[in-house]
Amino acid sequence: MNNLNLENFFTTGQSLQPYLDKDLLVVLRDGRKLLGILRSYDQFANLVLQDTIERIYVNNSFGDIERGIYIVRGENVVLLGEVDKDAEDDLDLQELPIEQILQMQKEEADEKARKEKIRLQLLHKQGFSVDFVETDMY
Repeated sequence: MNNLNLENFFTTGQSLQPYLDKDLLVVLRDGRKLLGILRSYDQFANLVLQDTIERIYVNNSFGDIERGIYIVRGENVVLLGEVDKDAEDDLDLQELPIEQILQMQKEEADEKARKEKIRLQLLHKQGFSVDFVETDMY
């Protein structure tokens, strides 16, 4: 019979103990990515991050917004992992000023919305029901 270590299979507050005082990447439900040092947590996996930055990725570029001390509700965490500083340096990413990244992010979102509108118009013309008001089509 295999002796499995089940501690690593469950994400409870206790399983966060090895990550204390380490650099973490936290991905939230709304898509934001936070990098910070885990200083505290509770049984609900609520996190307290120190020296937190919000990193915004667009294509092969990124920009950082300093957030300082950040409290994250555990229910909003999608992914959490330790940052490997050596591997991070090997990535082919270019850091840009945050103003430029935010502009690129807006342009990307606008292009996505434009394509979605065209897709919905095509579906509507083919007889599929879409959820919007008729005047939204024009």
